[in-house]
Amino acid sequence: MNRSPNADPVLRVSAAILAGLALLVCLKLAQNIFAPLMLAVIVGIIFSPVADRMEKVGLPRGVVAILLIVLIFFLIASLGFLAEPYITAAIDRIPTVKYEIRKFLFEYRDLIRGIDEVEQALGAAQKKAEEGSGMPSVTDALYIAPVIAAQALVFFGGLFFFLLTRWGIYSWMAHRIGDNTTTAAILDRFCAAESSVARYFATISMINIGLGFAVTGGLMAIGMPAAPIWGIAAALLNYVLYVGPAAMVAGLLLNGLVAYDGMMSFAPAAIYLLLNMCEAQFVTPGLVGKHVQINPFLIFVSLVFWLWLWGPLGGIVAIPTTVIILHLFDIIGEGRRVPASRRAA
Repeated sequence: MNRSPNADPVLRVSAAILAGLALLVCLKLAQNIFAPLMLAVIVGIIFSPVADRMEKVGLPRGVVAILLIVLIFFLIASLGFLAEPYITAAIDRIPTVKYEIRKFLFEYRDLIRGIDEVEQALGAAQKKAEEGSGMPSVTDALYIAPVIAAQALVFFGGLFFFLLTRWGIYSWMAHRIGDNTTTAAILDRFCAAESSVARYFATISMINIGLGFAVTGGLMAIGMPAAPIWGIAAALLNYVLYVGPAAMVAGLLLNGLVAYDGMMSFAPAAIYLLLNMCEAQFVTPGLVGKHVQINPFLIFVSLVFWLWLWGPLGGIVAIPTTVIILHLFDIIGEGRRVPASRRAA
């Protein structure tokens, strides 16, 4: 008896694998479109509780979406305005950092194998730096600016329409995925996933802000230059697990060589590591672990995959995307689920 192609499990699995590979290639090639769109969806989910409260006051959804976009824009602009003086000062210190690194290598040359090759590399780097600055030129900025503007337009446009129609999107997806008996349950899972991601990011944001203030205070106590910018960087980079703290340690080590002498050069990185370990081992598990418990290996795999796919932006969306997928498959069963009848599409 001939079997229908649709009933052949091998064909179904092969088709699913090919479709997954095609989707992966599309996400990689069109990351300038899909990455800001995914970030817009994540940001929309994060601010969904605020949008719901504003709607309960009586504001139309369109007005709520516009107000939230204006709020997010001014938050980003304010952060950039506050950080700009410190970033400019950090850029001006790049030649000093290079000089101190070279001085450090010469002081400990007996511990370094192949010092001749290191000296040649440093000499070539210094010659290149003298010939031209390593900073992007005006031409480079002109090439990059349209890409950044387009991504910002995609992000804010996607955020507006997602906030405006997110309940309709959930309802449409629930009807397409399930049947008449499972649509309500699938819609409940969408609501639970949204609530969990919003709660997760609200908690993580408060933890990161606290970490930023703690890092700022600790670095100011030892007289570290530009301590506030390091606190801001610690708060922002802590959203990208593993990679962000590693970048912070590397940056503080380099700047410690410039600001201090001897063993004191390692003090800034040691302070950050101590505070980060307290946050990672005690604060975050105590606050986040009560609501969202995910296998650390799964978090690591998700982070590596999204970093490979979309770079730093992928590191931001990795954990929220993982939480959403786990909720949709009902792997995380915590949290009070919102009734499916809460919103009408």
